[in-house]
Amino acid sequence: MAEPTTDPAATTDPEAPSYEAAREELVDVVRRLEAGGSTLEESLALWERGEQLAGTCQRWLDGARARLDEVLDADD
Repeated sequence: MAEPTTDPAATTDPEAPSYEAAREELVDVVRRLEAGGSTLEESLALWERGEQLAGTCQRWLDGARARLDEVLDADD
């Protein structure tokens, strides 16, 4: 029986970035949006990318929480 993946993002996208890479890019996207000066189209594209990155980060965090819960449940 194969070990379950510890990478929650890999279950939906095998090319998904690591949590750290997604978070770093998300920070850059937010900085660029806050700075302004982009066209509406550029801003919308940045927003959409930010939503994707936020989803990736959330999947990583959800996976980490599930792993912690499994360990804590096993200790009971």
